[in-house]
Amino acid sequence: MPEFRIDKTFIAEQNNPLRAQLQSEYAHLGEQLQRRGRSIDVITKQVEAFEVAVPSWGVGTGGTRFARFPGPGEPRNVFEKLADCATIHQLTRATPRVSLHIPWDAPDDPKELSGAAASLGVGFDAMNSNTFQDQPGQQHSYKFGSLTHVDTAVRAQAVEHNITCIEIGKSIGSKALTVWIADGGNFPGQTDTRSALQRYVESLGSIYAALPEDWKVFVEYKLYEPAFYSTVINDWGTAYAVVSQLGPKAFCLVDLGHHAPNVNIEMIVARLIQLEKLGGFHFNDSKYGDDDLDSGSIKPFQLFLIFHELVGAASDPSIGNFNPSYMIDQSHNMTDPVEALISSTEELQRGYAQALLVDRPALRRYQEANDALMALKTLKRAFTTDVTPILQMARLNNGGAIDPVAVFRASGYRKMKTGERPAQTVSHSGIV
Repeated sequence: MPEFRIDKTFIAEQNNPLRAQLQSEYAHLGEQLQRRGRSIDVITKQVEAFEVAVPSWGVGTGGTRFARFPGPGEPRNVFEKLADCATIHQLTRATPRVSLHIPWDAPDDPKELSGAAASLGVGFDAMNSNTFQDQPGQQHSYKFGSLTHVDTAVRAQAVEHNITCIEIGKSIGSKALTVWIADGGNFPGQTDTRSALQRYVESLGSIYAALPEDWKVFVEYKLYEPAFYSTVINDWGTAYAVVSQLGPKAFCLVDLGHHAPNVNIEMIVARLIQLEKLGGFHFNDSKYGDDDLDSGSIKPFQLFLIFHELVGAASDPSIGNFNPSYMIDQSHNMTDPVEALISSTEELQRGYAQALLVDRPALRRYQEANDALMALKTLKRAFTTDVTPILQMARLNNGGAIDPVAVFRASGYRKMKTGERPAQTVSHSGIV
């Protein structure tokens, strides 16, 4: 039986009753923006071009350290994950690439996987290696580290895994590798922190040497967890020091949940842009730590401020080497994963569109006059503008859904997938 897909005709039928209201709201917003000297059509075109990769692991239920509660119709393999990811793109028209995690998504035949993706209208973004878990049949354990382990054999195994990720990625059209390690210590004295970092640099150097010329490697940092006392790659400064030693193909990756509460992430983004070492993002949101909540669900103003830095850098001719990769990294336990990723995509578009509305010449004048209040009000004017009509028009112009979550629900997609994919009745502990 062929797998169910949402038909383009169905999307058009769902859009039709909403077109008149959208046109009215779009025209009204356009008049407001025109009075500010901005063209709504120009902004909409820019939003139409916005793209973010969705994570293969994000279309399944995540969980907590205590349990995982599988939902109906969850994907059981990488091909079913691709189908869900393609559905998100079909409705939002903003997620044309999928970020894979190896070995979870390791294909038996990369050509078959690449062909399946092409038939669904999606491609691949950065590959993600996994040396934070032991896999069945693995010779050496990562319990006490991977790329920084004191045993050379464990480090060699971790390096080889990352090189395998590169080889898979080459065969499916990926151009980047994201490396995150869980290495560190839970007790004072457990590890020699200087030696561990040196071993990491040496291990990553071997991985870097295996990169094709047109590839990048993204070094992802994280403040803590599962190493609660000392983490080897714990902050952006350490990551920057590492990538600076490696070479021009190495960059830092910013995961919004990998910082202490209330850290000024937008300033970190600005620093990495200035240093020409911002590789990309894992977008999510956080209340306490690495919560992996839906983007924009907790700190939408922070998300806007990050995009404010990105939009400013994109228009600055003095900034070189600026082409960051946008990826989502979320864990869903309470909501339908496809709906959550659709919602997050919309919120990322929202933050981007709001940042495009900032009156930058006015902001610069207030900054140079040391007028803090008016500088803030200039940012707040853009942030508080309801850009929903722009987002909806951008999706409509691109062939997507005006209201993608509503169309997803009306299509019966989850019900159809529940019939196609037998229920997973076992609840596994762990966050993934």
